[in-house]
Amino acid sequence: MMEGSLSKWTNVMKGWQYRWFVLDENAGLLSYYTSKEKMTRGVRRGCVRLRAAVIGIDDEDDSTFTITVDHKTFHFQARDGGEREQWVRALEDTIARHGRRERWSRSVPAPSHRHGDLERRISEADAYLQIMIELVSKMNTRVSELADPQEKSNGQVILDHSNAMLDNIKHSIVLLQIAKNTVNPVNGVYQGPTNPSQAHINKESDLSPRVEMGAECRELSTPTHPLAPLTDLDAPRQAMSLLVPDTSYSSSEGEDDFYDADDEPQGTTPPGPSASRTCAAEGAAEQDSSQPVDLPRTRDGEIDYDALYEDESDSDLGSMENHGSVVTHLLSQVKIGMDLTKVVLPTFILERRSLLEMYADSFAHPDQFVKIVDQPTPKDRMIQVVRWYLSSYHAGRKSHVAKKPYNPILGEVFRCHWELDAVDTHTPNEKQEVGDGPVPWCTPDQLSFVAEQVSHHPPISAFYAEHVNKRIQFEAWVWTKSKFLGLSIGVHNIGKGTVTLLDTEEEYTLTFPNGYGRSILTVPWIELGGSVVIECVQSGHRANIEFLTKPFYGGKKHRVTCEVFAGVDKKPYYTAQGEWNTRVDGRWTDSGRTEVLFEVCNMKPRRKRVAPVSRQAAHESRRVWRHVTCALRAADCDAATAAKRSVEQAQRDAVKLREASGERWSTLLFSPKGEDGWEYKSPLKKRLSPTTPQHKPTENTDSTR
Repeated sequence: MMEGSLSKWTNVMKGWQYRWFVLDENAGLLSYYTSKEKMTRGVRRGCVRLRAAVIGIDDEDDSTFTITVDHKTFHFQARDGGEREQWVRALEDTIARHGRRERWSRSVPAPSHRHGDLERRISEADAYLQIMIELVSKMNTRVSELADPQEKSNGQVILDHSNAMLDNIKHSIVLLQIAKNTVNPVNGVYQGPTNPSQAHINKESDLSPRVEMGAECRELSTPTHPLAPLTDLDAPRQAMSLLVPDTSYSSSEGEDDFYDADDEPQGTTPPGPSASRTCAAEGAAEQDSSQPVDLPRTRDGEIDYDALYEDESDSDLGSMENHGSVVTHLLSQVKIGMDLTKVVLPTFILERRSLLEMYADSFAHPDQFVKIVDQPTPKDRMIQVVRWYLSSYHAGRKSHVAKKPYNPILGEVFRCHWELDAVDTHTPNEKQEVGDGPVPWCTPDQLSFVAEQVSHHPPISAFYAEHVNKRIQFEAWVWTKSKFLGLSIGVHNIGKGTVTLLDTEEEYTLTFPNGYGRSILTVPWIELGGSVVIECVQSGHRANIEFLTKPFYGGKKHRVTCEVFAGVDKKPYYTAQGEWNTRVDGRWTDSGRTEVLFEVCNMKPRRKRVAPVSRQAAHESRRVWRHVTCALRAADCDAATAAKRSVEQAQRDAVKLREASGERWSTLLFSPKGEDGWEYKSPLKKRLSPTTPQHKPTENTDSTR
């Protein structure tokens, strides 16, 4: 047992309120009181049942945590990260213990005669206790009557040992009563001794502090440290002193509400800990309850894999709820803060494309990217970099439900390109291929892209994009580290990208925000959070960007703010704020003029052009994962899982062959760049001769807005 002070969010006051909390691990109950004094008097304000509860933390805030159970989410705040860690670990252990107890009781049902046998044993023990009490009482009288000091001293020693034995017997019967209640509880509440002859355990026990069974009152000697665990003897007494209600509740004294946040999930019960249904069974159940899925076909009747990849329908919405028991079982195997890199996730949460293809969505607005070179001043170019960067994130979301792309296999490659015009105006005879670069069959006025999985441990992806006629390129490397946060999954993006303008010889380095998959037990959604810096060493301009996660007590989702500075100036010359998935407004601080930095509804993402799957090499993304994509589109969980395992097993077999032959893996398109990550082997700046630029912008460094 553990107790201490925490703050609890209440909707009545719309703020944090001090409470004294007691965690009873045996009962699986977190009770809270308005003060420590009220706790000692047993005046409970409310309680949270921990059976099947889910703990959640916010990676952006080191002091708050949540407990979700019984259709409710309770929010708590510790004094610091260390105190939160103690509470979260204790709560997780309690939830896990009661989960194991429940699974055991389901898998090994107790025979009906066990309860009667236990009741008989308790009655026998009580009979012997009665005899022991009578004998000790007689001994106490006899010793008090002894006149010889030596005999009285010897008798007192025997009497002390007898009293100690008597206390142990009383304590053992208390534990037997708890065991009986655990095996056969009555509405989850320990009722106290059912045999009237056992009432003397309460009345005559010398154990201190005193406990009255079946009543919610106690006299406790509480620890001085706010988070100190109680003694072993306190645990059984506390387990009996607190009633376990049928549901979590708050007192009606000004706090009679069950909603401790502004936006509670409606009508959604967190799934129980049962994991008896496998992914395959869940998939079969989903298929049985839905209409057959028609897959696109070619004229020859074959599956049209190209059409599958272009299909962005949301036919799989709500699948997380359909597979709730599988997700809950998965989450029961991990603890908060655990690295999920090596955790195998269920197939049904996968998005129908590789992570390498998702990175290509950074250029879904290719015109915004190439416009960087057309800006006349360093200030304008920096603002255009910010505009392209912030407007690129919304295009990566193909569904309202957060899904995870396939983890690329080592050596996997993805290629694509975009037209800058809405309509392809070229005829086959007019096309002039560049002959090299990311996509050799592209023309000089198309934006081309290539990505390669260059490492498996850690899982590093490198990608590169260029536009030949605009003389602009971008190269980046990134790897992700997933972290379990209870109700969320945090994805930390580690890496760097560089935009290079060949004509002005400027390089804009940038980092990437963290991603969060929220509400993973219901309908997951994506949120970005963290700080990003875009910096140009040549011009001295710098942009500080903050992706703000939504606080539970108010505020909007997907907010972002930006400040852009020149040189060593402490005052930004440009600020922007808004939502990265809808609209961001900007303001020039010198003149006060405002503008719309970008508005998503007016920016339709351009469709990327990808070579047909039939013409792709064996290691190209869409060809590698085509069978998994097909099975997911058909809502066939069994086939998707089998196809995914086949791809992963082939990768493991290739690793074993290389290890057996002593062969080292060699990347195809990218090479290590010392401690600075990875670089494309044949970038545009190496292939183009330093001739007079075709699109030299007019410099006007003193331009003001």
